[in-house]
Amino acid sequence: KQMNKIKNGWLSQARKVISPHFDERPDVEDISLLVIHYISLPPEQFGGGYVDNFFQGKLDPTIHPYFEEIYQFRVSAHCLIERNGKVTQYVSFSDRAWHAGLSCFEGRDKCNDFAIGIELEGSNEQPFTAEQYQALAELTRDIMQAYPKITLDRIVGHCDISPGRKIDPGQYFEWERYLALVKKGLDEK
Repeated sequence: KQMNKIKNGWLSQARKVISPHFDERPDVEDISLLVIHYISLPPEQFGGGYVDNFFQGKLDPTIHPYFEEIYQFRVSAHCLIERNGKVTQYVSFSDRAWHAGLSCFEGRDKCNDFAIGIELEGSNEQPFTAEQYQALAELTRDIMQAYPKITLDRIVGHCDISPGRKIDPGQYFEWERYLALVKKGLDEK
C-alpha cells in the first residue's frame, strides 16, 4: 500500500507558495469534491511566475494591461500544475481556498466549503501537456486517498459547478484520458 503523500493538508512532494487568500472550512470532514480549473497569466502565456503572484495578492498591475483588471482579486486554488507537470500548493487542503466563486454541485451552493480546487496552467485555446495529465492523475489519487469522500463521480470542471459563468477546464481538456490515468493508478494500488 502506498504511503499517504498528504499530511495535515499539505502535499509532501509539492513546492509550497503560501497564499493569504483562504479561510477555515465550515467542516473539514466534509471535503467531498474536486474541481479542475485552468489559468494563464497573462492570457495564453505560460511561465513567468504570475500565478504565484496572483494567488499571493502581489500581482503588479503595471506589467500587463490584463493585470490591471484582476490584480485586486482575492483568489486562490489549492494547487497549480504547470505545463511541465510541476505542482505548487498554495492552500492547505484542510482550509477553504477561494477558487469556485458562485457555484453549485448537486443542489448544494458554495462549493468552496467542501471542494478542493486544482488549476492547470492552460487555456481554452491550447491542449494540455502529457506531463500535466500525469501529474493531475497522481495528485487526484493522492487526494482521493486522503479524502475518500472524493470519488470519480465527484470530480468536476469549474464549468460544471458554475455553468454559464465559467468554461474551464475547457474544450481541450481530455476527461477520458485523465480519468483513465486516475483509474489505472487506483487499480495498481
